[in-house]
Amino acid sequence: MNATSPEAAQDPGRVVLLTTSHRVAPGLLSWPAWQALRSADRVLCADGAHPQVPYLREAGVTVDRAAPTAEELLDACAGGRTVVVVATGEGEPALTDGLARLAGSGRVRMPELELLPASYDLPGARLLDLVQVMDRIRAECPWSSQQTHKGLAKYGIEEAYELVEAIEEGDRDGLREELGDVLLQVVFHARIAEEDPDAPFSVDDVAGTIVTKLIHRHPHVFGDATATTPEEVKEHWLRTKAVEKQRASVTEGVPLGQPALALAAKLASRARTAALDVPLPDGEGIGYALLALAAEAESRGVDPEAALRAAARAYRDAILAAERD
Repeated sequence: MNATSPEAAQDPGRVVLLTTSHRVAPGLLSWPAWQALRSADRVLCADGAHPQVPYLREAGVTVDRAAPTAEELLDACAGGRTVVVVATGEGEPALTDGLARLAGSGRVRMPELELLPASYDLPGARLLDLVQVMDRIRAECPWSSQQTHKGLAKYGIEEAYELVEAIEEGDRDGLREELGDVLLQVVFHARIAEEDPDAPFSVDDVAGTIVTKLIHRHPHVFGDATATTPEEVKEHWLRTKAVEKQRASVTEGVPLGQPALALAAKLASRARTAALDVPLPDGEGIGYALLALAAEAESRGVDPEAALRAAARAYRDAILAAERD
């Protein structure tokens, strides 16, 4: 029988707290994490339903279901042993607080403590949380479960306007919040669309469609085309869009329900881009005058909607000033 040396017996060992992301498929762990798991003397996990556990066991790693106290963990490490703790979704606050308390007491020799992230969130990973939350709300909320595309349409318009207002006012906190509200509309509509009996689609289909479109319309990024100026990029965009849409008229795809100034500017832009020399219609009244002003603003590269909103805000400030006097 091999005798344990006094030095080894006194070695306090090593504790590895292994953290994982629930947004990454179970089993997709970093190489350092697998090395730590395979070389550990014990692997512990307090959560028997932890999504990583079946994959660890399938890979030949023995995982014991246990929620040791800090003192018990020190005993498990004594003698130079390594114990890996697979953290639950909430982390291990009781365990880490206990270890900190022992370390601060100065009365015990602490093992080597290591925090080892085994999987990381990729950019956009929190979007998965939003999809999961929306799924639950759709299933359990009495109001949300009854909503339709038509019923939500007005909110999409309202949230878009609030986003524009946050941008124009330079409100960074408001911008972040309003972007979230607009994103909610996308995810909400996609969740409703999953239930359509004839033509269902999901948020993944929505994302896949826009990814395909972006790649196709950016051949200078994803293909062999070259573009060194914004004007060349716009040419690529318009050319590929024309091939995709195969429209019989430049007015196709222009929503008539948008604000009137924006509508007028969009029509003028479509005609100018297509090199169509179409005189503005003759007519009396403020409507035709506004049409001419919108077309002139577009030709100068000015957004007439934004320009009028800026003027209206100045007028509002003047009214407020007059009320204070």
